[in-house]
Amino acid sequence: MQYGAFSTDSLMSITNRPDLVFERGEGSWLYDHQGKAYLDFIQGWAVNTLGHCPPEIAAALAAQAGKLINPSPAFYNGPMIELASLLTANSVFDRVFFANTGAEANEGAIKLARKWGRLHKDGAYEIITFGHSFHGRTLATMSASGKAGWDTIYAPQVPGFPKAIYNDIATVNEKIGPKTVAVMLEPVQGEGGVIPADIEFLKALRELTTARGILLIVDEVQTGMGRTGKLFAYEHAGITPDIMTLAKGIGGGVPLAALLAREEICCFEPGDQGGTYNGNPLMTAVGAVVLKRLLSPGFLAGVEARGQYLSKRLLELSVKHGLQGERGSGLLRALVLADERGPDIVRRALEGGPTGLLLNSPRPNLLRFMPALNVSEAEIDQMIAMLDTLLQGAQLA
Repeated sequence: MQYGAFSTDSLMSITNRPDLVFERGEGSWLYDHQGKAYLDFIQGWAVNTLGHCPPEIAAALAAQAGKLINPSPAFYNGPMIELASLLTANSVFDRVFFANTGAEANEGAIKLARKWGRLHKDGAYEIITFGHSFHGRTLATMSASGKAGWDTIYAPQVPGFPKAIYNDIATVNEKIGPKTVAVMLEPVQGEGGVIPADIEFLKALRELTTARGILLIVDEVQTGMGRTGKLFAYEHAGITPDIMTLAKGIGGGVPLAALLAREEICCFEPGDQGGTYNGNPLMTAVGAVVLKRLLSPGFLAGVEARGQYLSKRLLELSVKHGLQGERGSGLLRALVLADERGPDIVRRALEGGPTGLLLNSPRPNLLRFMPALNVSEAEIDQMIAMLDTLLQGAQLA
């Protein structure tokens, strides 16, 4: 595809992109190179916490870029300290390591757990994960993931990640052995089909891991930072994990991630962990702005209310079109279809005019919704109306 004087042929092909170029975004809307508007219920895969180009993020980037961008992670900087302090003050964790992506944060969690196992569990290194889980695209995080087919793409896998069945505590107990150091899970399996962990399962998992002397790691890359109506999804179960990872929403659209741990788990020594850009002030200044907005009076209550409203409207669609219901938590939800037409609906939603709609189908039998946390009820209604028309068309196809 040509874009002005340039060609998309210069980009490595890693996904099937449509022939359009997005040039501008505002709130829940994106605009392409031909001026077409799209209502965005993907938001960079739950990345744009406050929508596209929120004024507070633009202002934070401009202000910080004029002062200090990256003095090197070998030195403290003000935004790094502020954001780490805000995170620990509003969670059950004591220490933070900043990274750039969710995969990098999860890789750090794996390393931290394995070092803790070497020091405190006679070299235990295995981390129990779950079928259909998704933890990232590094070799270790792909091996930790339970995504079908990922065990052969870059074989051999990194060893040490036995898989249990999600929401089945008995299978977790069966997998625990002398080499087990931790259990790691997503509180909601996003890529796996927006499947929430049962509250009782999370509580039982915390009791089991405590009783067996192993760590509990929550991957909140997608569920953290207000996505489920709580600041962190583990709060719904009232548990205290040992390690948590964050990314996506913490940066509100810029590359930022975090690894958090309780004090007694923090065993990294100088040289064990690092990264050229970790904790740089440009990104952490944005993270601080995002977190302060989430902590502002009424914001999270509003997320919970809009999540309930989205759920209600999706259930109405399900009944009207004879679908199989909806599920999720907060503003991370899925509409379960009666067949495998999800990818076709996503394509027609994008291509339809004069206004497009951005949806996601992580599995062919469902659609996933990840709007901005400040999406309005009017925008939810507009999305529902557009999807209603698409579902009627799909039935006729």
